[in-house]
Amino acid sequence: MDYLDYVQMTKAQRFAYKLKSFFAGIPGAIVKFFKMIGYFIKKFFVGIGNFFKNFGIRFAKGDAGTKLSYVVMGAGNMLHGQVIKGLLFLIAEVGYIFFMISFGAHYISRIYVSKLVRIQWQPTNYEYSDGTNVNLYRYGTGVIGKEVAEYAKDKYSGTYIANKNTLDDSSQILLFFILTMIVTVAFIALYIANTKSAYATQELRAQGKKPESFGQEMKNFLDSKFHITLLVLPILLLVMFTILPIIFTVFMAFTNYDKDHASPYKLYQWVGMKNFADVFFADAKKSQTFGLILVWTLTWAFFATFTNYIMGIIVALLINKKGIKFKGFWRTMFVVTAAVPQFVTLLVMKLLLDDKGGAINRALGTEYPFLSEWANVTIIIVNVWIGIPYTMLISSGLLMNIPEDLYESARIDGANAVQQFTKITFPYIFFVTTPYLIQTFVGNINNFNVIFFLTNGGPEDPTKYSNKAGKTDLLVTWLYKLTVDDKNYRLAAVIGILVFIVCAVGSLIAFNMSKAAKNEEEFS
Repeated sequence: MDYLDYVQMTKAQRFAYKLKSFFAGIPGAIVKFFKMIGYFIKKFFVGIGNFFKNFGIRFAKGDAGTKLSYVVMGAGNMLHGQVIKGLLFLIAEVGYIFFMISFGAHYISRIYVSKLVRIQWQPTNYEYSDGTNVNLYRYGTGVIGKEVAEYAKDKYSGTYIANKNTLDDSSQILLFFILTMIVTVAFIALYIANTKSAYATQELRAQGKKPESFGQEMKNFLDSKFHITLLVLPILLLVMFTILPIIFTVFMAFTNYDKDHASPYKLYQWVGMKNFADVFFADAKKSQTFGLILVWTLTWAFFATFTNYIMGIIVALLINKKGIKFKGFWRTMFVVTAAVPQFVTLLVMKLLLDDKGGAINRALGTEYPFLSEWANVTIIIVNVWIGIPYTMLISSGLLMNIPEDLYESARIDGANAVQQFTKITFPYIFFVTTPYLIQTFVGNINNFNVIFFLTNGGPEDPTKYSNKAGKTDLLVTWLYKLTVDDKNYRLAAVIGILVFIVCAVGSLIAFNMSKAAKNEEEFS
């Protein structure tokens, strides 16, 4: 369709055309997304191929010191004059070997294909309440040996007293295995840096140049390489408190870790894709619950995002309208509203809206079901009060930056207030705030506070998997209940992974379809 055909359309036809174009563009955006993933995968493997190629070239062209550094880290640097740097590489290698012998190898050996741990039959002494000592035999699943189990059942109705320190902890084994893998990856990176450094010093020597001393390299980390110095601590903290827990969660999704397979008395095992199959099709109750909560999560995120967005723009327009007095006062009032901690506002609203003891129902002498039958609508309305100030502040700043010449030209051409808004104001705000809108949508998918403090996911829905999964539960609040209340860590891990996939894929596709990505300099 050309521009003349579009201009001749009615407003309804233009809206229908844009809506059709949007949905028609979704498959292309999805294809583009997967092409991008394929591109990165291809680039990754090409990078690996180039790495091995360069790795082999350095060894083939290297002198005796460089070749020796492939076995003894730091040897090339020491032979080429960088003694302190070479010693540090050597210390790192010795430290890694010691770490693996004394710690890492033990936990790597406990992981294998069928079970999370491999435990040889071994006797462990247990002391019962009457002072009886018995040697119990245990193995990979944590089950007591048959003869001893019968003895314990006959004498103590199946219960036994054991020293927890003598039992294996699957969580500890898995956590330390992941930690060992992270340390190993870091060591490999250091090993590669060692070979590169040895070859670089060799080339400098061949050119008749003297390699930098250790002191000079340290000064560089406060000058030309200062960005590396600044990033070291944040990256370490990122690995410890973000990457390590995420990897642990991903691994957990492939085990049967729940309250029936909890450490230390029972060890959980690998179950492959079973948990994912249960969520999607194998377990009807779980898949039905996941589907219902996913639909409500996306519905909530849509209304919570766009009600705040539209209402925030309207409030900003009202405050910035010419002739409105005390603009600073009105802006300050909304800032103060946003400054109140969100959980405080939500707890106050819960006290006001409670079905039986709420202040509103008491004042009216009624029992309106604000937080039961109308809970889904109530939380959206309450969220508007919480979210408007943020959009209002952003929109106010943007409205001040729209050139007045655009409005003057529009008025000269006969455009009314509505046309000025639809043709100038809103396109400009929407263009600039598209990334914010996407971020807000993703944030509402994971909006734990509003649901938890206002309804706690209720009212309960007995048709769902686990009676604690309520009608207003989002995936993130259901995940919380699965871990804290049901101790169903394996299902919670699966839900966490799926939430991440939904948020990541949706965000990337939406952003790549927006004008903010396609025409980023349009309003510059």
